[in-house]
Amino acid sequence: MKKTLLCLSLLTASLIGKAQPTPCSDLFISEYVEGSGNSKAMEFYNPTSATINLNNYRLVRYSNGGTSGFDSTDLVGSINSYSTFIIANGVGVTSGTTSTSPACAPALLAVAQQTDGAYPAPTFMNGNDAMVFVRKSPYKILDIFGRIGEDPSGVAWSDIAPYTGGIGMGKWWTKDHSLQRKANVKFGVESNPTEFNVTLQWDSLPKDNWSKLGSHTCDCKPVSVKENANSVFLKVFPNPSNGSEIAFVSDRNILSVNIVNAIGQVVYSTIAKEKSLVVKNLGLANGVYYAIVKNEIGTKTEKIIIQ
Repeated sequence: MKKTLLCLSLLTASLIGKAQPTPCSDLFISEYVEGSGNSKAMEFYNPTSATINLNNYRLVRYSNGGTSGFDSTDLVGSINSYSTFIIANGVGVTSGTTSTSPACAPALLAVAQQTDGAYPAPTFMNGNDAMVFVRKSPYKILDIFGRIGEDPSGVAWSDIAPYTGGIGMGKWWTKDHSLQRKANVKFGVESNPTEFNVTLQWDSLPKDNWSKLGSHTCDCKPVSVKENANSVFLKVFPNPSNGSEIAFVSDRNILSVNIVNAIGQVVYSTIAKEKSLVVKNLGLANGVYYAIVKNEIGTKTEKIIIQ
């Protein structure tokens, strides 16, 4: 009888020690972008009903199977309830010349709330780097993408056990892909996994596809929470522009873009159904214009300067 009680006690202690995090209680990684050149980004999701200050959060990269995270960036700003925050690689903005390091795509920069610093900032990750998201005070690992201390085939994690991307171990998932967290994930991975099976919590998108960035579907969001039709998220990049290329990025599908001049004449018009739209070769004279952008929840007008 005493042995039985002791066994039950030890089992209970073991279960308590492995208790899962409280669902929907803190930020976690919601999207991972590993694209062409330095078109790389990480998205975070706030599954709570409160706005959270990001100054207490940090992104850390454990490079090439390393067991120490030396490359880190502190986030800045805030993230609204049931909303996302994106940090993108800053090459072409903060990281010097692009002659030896391809610039991050303008459309990806346009959707980001923060651009990362110079190399070796975390968003210089490749498919074999573990990415760790932490709260600084009180310190806590909130999420781990990949497996710390493992360098999967020197390239990427894959979809067949042991998921390390070697010959016969399936397709690479963490290189040349965008990955979005499944809606039923309500908290991050707080301890280093024994193996990283990316298919359990992530859905795969093709290379250079960041159409899902800027919004995230999660079961944490109450059904009663409705979108604010008067709050249309829109970014225009670059602005000012020389008119050769302008990117429009929204958190919902853009349905139409109309550009008018200072006296109200429509000088450009297009229809679409995508979250990011790049308009090229506008041929507009220097001056001030207004872009009237309609997406699935409303319309927003943005001033554009051509110079």
